[in-house]
Amino acid sequence: MMDTKKSLLIGGHWSGASRGGTYTCLDPYSGETATLASAARAHDVDRAVDAAKQAFISWAALAPNERGDYLMATANAVAARADDISAAITVEMGGPAAWGAYNVKVLCEKLRFAAGEVYQGLTGELIPSNRPDRTMMAIRKPVGVVASIIPWNAPALLVGASVPAALAVGNTVVIKASEQTPLTHALVAQCFCDAGIPDGVVNLITNAPNDASEVVDALIAHRDVCRIHFTGSTRIGRLIAEKAGAHLKRAVLELGGKAPCIVLADADLGRAVSAAAFGSFANSGQGCLSTERIIVDRAIADEFCDRLAAVARRVPHGNPREEGIVLGPVINQAAVTRLMEMTEDAVSKGAECLAGGTVNGRCVAPTVLKGVTPEMRVYQEESFGPIAAVVIVDGPEEALRIANDNDYGLSSAIFSRDVTLALDMAKRLNVGMSHINGATLDDEAQIPFGGVKDSGYGRSGGTIGFEEFTEIQWITIEGPAAGGYPISE
Repeated sequence: MMDTKKSLLIGGHWSGASRGGTYTCLDPYSGETATLASAARAHDVDRAVDAAKQAFISWAALAPNERGDYLMATANAVAARADDISAAITVEMGGPAAWGAYNVKVLCEKLRFAAGEVYQGLTGELIPSNRPDRTMMAIRKPVGVVASIIPWNAPALLVGASVPAALAVGNTVVIKASEQTPLTHALVAQCFCDAGIPDGVVNLITNAPNDASEVVDALIAHRDVCRIHFTGSTRIGRLIAEKAGAHLKRAVLELGGKAPCIVLADADLGRAVSAAAFGSFANSGQGCLSTERIIVDRAIADEFCDRLAAVARRVPHGNPREEGIVLGPVINQAAVTRLMEMTEDAVSKGAECLAGGTVNGRCVAPTVLKGVTPEMRVYQEESFGPIAAVVIVDGPEEALRIANDNDYGLSSAIFSRDVTLALDMAKRLNVGMSHINGATLDDEAQIPFGGVKDSGYGRSGGTIGFEEFTEIQWITIEGPAAGGYPISE
């Protein structure tokens, strides 16, 4: 493991905070110290951005295939450090080994995808002109320094949401680690160093929770930060959008979700139950893509709920270090309190708790609530926990209305044997992503990932993910027979 008292990577060198500050990150399962990390302040942000600015010209000038080679080497370095990264994820955010392995797998996929798309990311176009002797083109250029603000819930995986694409098209990056996962993010940053990436191209800042606002403000306000990518809560995303807007800087915001999973009367119940359980309970429900509302046709609701509850009772949860444990703790005591309050609120207003509804330490049992209605908190609020909230409806149109009855719009799922009907419904869902006969929890490196409404704006992944980190420039070339000007020599 690394010396996280020197967890700032600035200009290719690991160091402590300029004022020597450190802070303690706690293991969410045991409550004991997980990591002692550097507590950066605004001055350290300036150092990191300055280093990224100095590295930008030479990094952007590299041939695309050279940048691709560095990204591919970084993917190999991440794979080589998989055990360390996974162990850090367990101790810092409570994810069992399988969650750590999945984080590593997806990060490697995103790095390799970016490595293979370095040419596409900067591809422009020729534009026909109304003047016969004129050639016009639009080219894409890197923006400069990108600030990438990463959360704790999928700490390695979500580095892949912004950093590979930003680097592929020639930008340099300052990563702001989550206060909860400084070691995980330091290990990922070290993988770029292992790959030999030039000094200053990737920089890392860690900070104490009390200093988060100062550090983020300094990143956004710095004159040389040209783009901000944030993954996290809608509440914080609004603040970042306001601050970025004040500086006329574009931000890509991947925020909260309340993903609906519609199960129609003709659905394959075995597949629907499994997908709903996976979507609701994986990573203890701590994901923006987690299934937050299961909207089930009344004709099959009883059988569906009974089968889902049976699955929930069998999910092993507890100490994430123990073999066979599928779900670890939620992130802190405040999360436990919120989830218990939401469950109690639903039951007090008429919902049936068919499974779970209990807590052991910070491990919340997978919970199934049947008969959720709009009066209940769990109907509208993002739970960010292992709660399967089942809303019972009559027919596809009511299901669609309920699915759209929310301020969020990230992911969704529809289960039906009538794929034509499901496709029509998917088109009418006000969300960024929809899966027919598949779980709400899904991602691939080549797809445009993102949402609408309170789930944010901008996209990560695919071709558009590269475009978010470029600027477009119009260029004209006048030929020898170009016409004159009304005012001329």
